[in-house]
Amino acid sequence: MTNLLWTTIPYIALTVFAVGHVWRYKNDQFGWTTRSSQIYESKLLRLGSPLFHFGFLGVIGGHIMGVGIPKSWTDFIGISEHQYHLVSLGGGIVTGGMVVVGLLILLYRRVTVSAVRKATTTNDKVMYVVLISAIATGMMNTVGVNLFGLGYDYRETVSPWFRSLFTLDPKPELMVGVPISFQAHALIVLLLFAMWPFTRLVHVFSAPVGYIFRPYVVYRSKEPIGSGGKYGKAWEVPARPQPRKWL
Repeated sequence: MTNLLWTTIPYIALTVFAVGHVWRYKNDQFGWTTRSSQIYESKLLRLGSPLFHFGFLGVIGGHIMGVGIPKSWTDFIGISEHQYHLVSLGGGIVTGGMVVVGLLILLYRRVTVSAVRKATTTNDKVMYVVLISAIATGMMNTVGVNLFGLGYDYRETVSPWFRSLFTLDPKPELMVGVPISFQAHALIVLLLFAMWPFTRLVHVFSAPVGYIFRPYVVYRSKEPIGSGGKYGKAWEVPARPQPRKWL
C-alpha cells in the first residue's frame, strides 16, 4: 500500500499532468480557455479574481520554497529553522488567506449570479470540489498544525519524498508516519494535478506575456477632421495637388 500511495499514484498523476497538457493543446486549442464569465458580472469578479490569483501565485511560491528547496540549502546560507518557520507561517497565512477570501467571493458570485451559475459545467463543479479540498487541507496544516498545533517539520519527510520522485529514486517510506492531514493534502494535490489538463485550469499556462511586447494599437480620434483639436492635425488629410495647367 505504501508503494501504491507514494510511488505509483504520484507517477501516474504527474504523467497525466504532462501528457494531458500536450494532448489538450494539440486537440483542443479552442477549448484552452477559462471560459470567462465577465460578460455576465464584473463587480464581484474584479474583487475576487485578483485576490485569488495573486494569492495562488504566493502559495505556489511558498510550496516551491518549502518543498523544492532542501533544508540543507537554507541552513547553509544561514537561515535558521526559527526564521524559516516564521517566514513560512506568515507567508502561508497571508497568501492562503487571500486565496480563501478570493475563492469565497468567486464561489458566491457563481452561485448567486444566475447567468454565471448556468454557465458552470459539471467539470467545473468537480474541479472546484477538489480545489477547495486542496486549499482546506493546506490551510489546516498551516494554521491548525503549525500555528495552533504542535507543529510538524514537513521538510524532513514530505519535501524529500516529493523531490525523490523527480530524481527517479522514490522514497515512499518517508511518508509513513506523516500526519494524516499532510498525507491527505498530498494525495488531493496529486488528484488535482491529474485533473488539471482537462479543466479550465489550463489557462495558467496561457499567460499573455506577448501582450507586453505587442505594438501600440492606433485609435482614431472622435474629433472631426480639421477641427483643430488635440489630434486634429494628426488625422488631417492633406489636400491633393492640383494638376498643372499648361498654356
